Amino acid sequence: QVQLVESEGGLVRTGDSLRLSCVASGGTFSTYVLAWFRQAPGKEREFVAAISRTGSPTFNGELVKGRFTISRDNAKSTMYLTMNNLKPEDTAVYYCAARSAGWVILTMMSDYNYWGQGTQVTVSS
Repeated sequence: QVQLVESEGGLVRTGDSLRLSCVASGGTFSTYVLAWFRQAPGKEREFVAAISRTGSPTFNGELVKGRFTISRDNAKSTMYLTMNNLKPEDTAVYYCAARSAGWVILTMMSDYNYWGQGTQVTVSS
């Protein structure tokens, strides 16, 4: 059973940067396609970014392109989301997710079978 644990998020100001991490245990990390999703209050969970098994390629959602970077360190069983130029609309609970089958980067929640518990990121204006 794979377990994913996100780092603590936080309260930041507009324009600030923040890096989230997601540590995996209980499986073979390098065999997973990984992703970040987020869910704002009253909204459905949405795709943020995904990364292949080897770290390249990656794919970002339209709302975060040019601002967020997804990366991974297979030796540390850790995935990261570096968020720059944060905006109030980035406020959400951020979830890391892992897909244990296949090589393709996918963007639907149903494509991922392991999830972290989520971490709150709040961006003040």
